[in-house]
Amino acid sequence: MAETGTLDADHRQLDDDRIARAFIDQTRLIAATLRATLVETVRDGLFAQTETEVIGGYIDALKTSMDALAMKYLIAGRIEGPLRRHMTIDIHESGFPVWQEIAQTAADAAQAQAELARTPDASAIKDDMIRQIVGQLSIPTRLQYALSQRYYYEALARGGLFWPQMHPQGYWVSGHDSRRRRWLVHWAVYDSQLNVPILYLMDVDDTGRRPLTDDPKRWPEVRAHLLAQSVAGLQLVTIAQGFDRDFDSLHPYRLRRLTLGPAYSAGFTTQEGPIREVLENANAPAGEDWAMAMTIEDLQAERAIMETSGLFGVTERQVFRLDPLNQHGAGQGATSATRLLVLPQRPYQALVTLDPPGFRNIRKYVPGPDGRVTGYR
Repeated sequence: MAETGTLDADHRQLDDDRIARAFIDQTRLIAATLRATLVETVRDGLFAQTETEVIGGYIDALKTSMDALAMKYLIAGRIEGPLRRHMTIDIHESGFPVWQEIAQTAADAAQAQAELARTPDASAIKDDMIRQIVGQLSIPTRLQYALSQRYYYEALARGGLFWPQMHPQGYWVSGHDSRRRRWLVHWAVYDSQLNVPILYLMDVDDTGRRPLTDDPKRWPEVRAHLLAQSVAGLQLVTIAQGFDRDFDSLHPYRLRRLTLGPAYSAGFTTQEGPIREVLENANAPAGEDWAMAMTIEDLQAERAIMETSGLFGVTERQVFRLDPLNQHGAGQGATSATRLLVLPQRPYQALVTLDPPGFRNIRKYVPGPDGRVTGYR
């Protein structure tokens, strides 16, 4: 997977343990900051409280994946031979581990229980380490590696990671079993082209006989359909219209796509244009020399119309609102598109001083020393 083969020009192997740890620590910090940022997005009217809880769950999963990768690569760079390996990250327009890293955790998770069953537990490995240190007066590198891999597979066995595909889940919002029901359906993917997490939120009305998530026929079909359409290059209007057409008893009246990234960093990624100048001028210390971009694409239904279905039936179809002037996201098949930027205080001050035109209408969120985040326009 990520450890072998020729590296893409936009990819970098973190072959220094200290650099790898610093990258993981920074990504954890960004995830924690995003959690705090969600509070401000509610105040700004971007998301409802329930939606931030859903989004926060995916951010927590991303952090859990980074915790697992931290164990996987903790000692792996010090081992000679085939066990030696390094984390690979996308340094251009991503700032996250490449998709292959996330895919490998999913493959390893399938074998986690078997791996744990055949290896000594942590206390036994630690006892062997002490015996080697005392008896042989040598550093037990391979035992350290074995312990780190034990912790890695334990993390995978506990679950809660961000997988290449996070299957759709249904959150009941309102309505009664015998009438029109309203759901928030959410899912996510780790995009294999962009190497960033992408989240989807769909508000949908359900007029089926059974509640959607309890329907053994529709729910598996819905989940498979949505995952198959979860491609960053597809316009939201294409996804929503296809869903509306394929499921007569489900009526999507809003679809949002939240792209987490790129994560720019003076220490780990290459950037161009104003963001490069911002990070250079900030001259911030390690751990504060980053900026995290997010994009919210929003597609909303303007009205519903009735169309014939079959010989005698009629069904409801959504007409989605797109900006006729081709602004605010309509060119991307959305009603609107909102860009956000999360960045520490020093980079924010550099951004204010530089004042590049392209960043003036972007919402900025800045964490303070107490961890609270403040929003600026």
